[in-house]
Amino acid sequence: MDDAKISSVAEMIQNGEGVIGIELGSTRIKAVLIGPDNAPVASGGHGWENTLQDGIWTYPLEEVWSGIQASFANLQKDVEAQYGVMITRVKALGFSAMMHGYMVFDVEGNQLVPFRTWRNNIQEKASDVLTNLFDYPIPQRWSIAHLYQAILNKEKHVGQIAHATTLAGYVHWKLTGKKVMGIGEASGMFPIDIKTQDYNAVMLEQFDAQVANEGFSWKLKDLLPAVLGAGENAGELSAAGAKLLDPSGNLEAGALLCPPEGDAGTGMVATNSVEARTGNVSAGTSVFAMLVLDKELSKAHHELDLVTTPDGKLVGMAHSNNCTSDYNAWIELLGEAARLLGAEFNTPMLYDSLLEEGLKGDADCGGLLSYGYLSGEHITGFSEGRPLFARSQDSKFTLANFMRTHLYTSLCALRTGLNILMVDEGVQVDEIRGHGGFFKAAEVGQRIMAAATGAPVSTLETAGEGGAWGIALLASYMVQKKAGETLPEFLTPIFAGSMNAPVQPLPQDVEGFNVYFERYHKGLAIERAAVDTLA
Repeated sequence: MDDAKISSVAEMIQNGEGVIGIELGSTRIKAVLIGPDNAPVASGGHGWENTLQDGIWTYPLEEVWSGIQASFANLQKDVEAQYGVMITRVKALGFSAMMHGYMVFDVEGNQLVPFRTWRNNIQEKASDVLTNLFDYPIPQRWSIAHLYQAILNKEKHVGQIAHATTLAGYVHWKLTGKKVMGIGEASGMFPIDIKTQDYNAVMLEQFDAQVANEGFSWKLKDLLPAVLGAGENAGELSAAGAKLLDPSGNLEAGALLCPPEGDAGTGMVATNSVEARTGNVSAGTSVFAMLVLDKELSKAHHELDLVTTPDGKLVGMAHSNNCTSDYNAWIELLGEAARLLGAEFNTPMLYDSLLEEGLKGDADCGGLLSYGYLSGEHITGFSEGRPLFARSQDSKFTLANFMRTHLYTSLCALRTGLNILMVDEGVQVDEIRGHGGFFKAAEVGQRIMAAATGAPVSTLETAGEGGAWGIALLASYMVQKKAGETLPEFLTPIFAGSMNAPVQPLPQDVEGFNVYFERYHKGLAIERAAVDTLA
């Protein structure tokens, strides 16, 4: 960046014209600063991990705030290093986080139970009952499934609930005092009526009738955040919120905030996948595909979500809890072995070398089989998981096949859900846009994803900024949009020329993946035995 550009960006920051997006992902909290042209100019991050506490995957609230503060502080350091100025005020802010889950508070704002994340698969009974009650798919990680499972479990805290929200909604509430939610994330709390762009009124009544005998003093609508669409004003950063975000006291109050969203919605924005017949795949710790629909599905499918884009279009979503975590562990183990033998390399080289080796393997992985189930997998019917690797005596046990196996298996649960959308329901998609850690080795990620989906797969040069950039764009849309300008109209020029050429699915890869996919489903009994026998 030349001196003139540095000076221009520094002046923009000092004038408070920047926009910040912060996303709390599963393993990383990231902050991105963009200018009026919507291009990222600085970023900061902080790593964190979920905790298994009393059988529940969770993140303590203390770590939520220490992580946000560290992410903002690192953004501040990046700004100082690049431009020699401090962020003291911004035009707008946006917060997003891992989708849905369960956060509930009493009338005084006290948290009633630890945050229950999307990763928990202990709501199967609630999911089944509500799906049948509404004739609408209610996945286990949805907030309403968590709530109803707590009711079925006779948990004492339920009667004390005054406010239910998600991680993104919680952070927004504490920074602004507003109990609101972007429609995309709200659609994973409770079903949305596309016509009214609000919670489905009929289903709200059905739920209240379902729990009428429990004697609760609340009605469900009273517990849920108000629904807002993309572009709406969702409040201002309060003085207390500014101090909570930046304990140094440098950041001023008053910035406008856009509606908080989940990482599914910001992934759609960050890949410009908000129009019908577009789709995106976010692949990292978990993996999910979002296909924007041009019509309703023919029936409810418990394996799928029906959610919305941040501007309220219906989306079919296939979600898998497990993606890269297990092969990351194997890569680290192989790297440990290499270092023991005296090899010297950095982490990117380790990952690139081993993942690229997977492309040299047999198209069907030579008969090998693995399951990366660190947690349960609802699409295939598992409330718990056990990572495992298996092979027969005559399988071709090579490093290339081993790596290809782990790449394939990370997408098999996703493919199970996509088959329902693309085969059973005939949903058409022209191109899938990928983002997330799975695509860091771009050629590998795109080629394997194309094999798994049978569709062309592209990535964006800016996709590395991910959902933090996506929520920053939503905040920018709120303050920059022209009268009557839709979200797709706002995004289109931003993405002009930034799309890499799509990787077409290779026939031999598609055929090989299909062979492996059949082996994967036949072998689920092995995974079931592992869950039953390994504590």
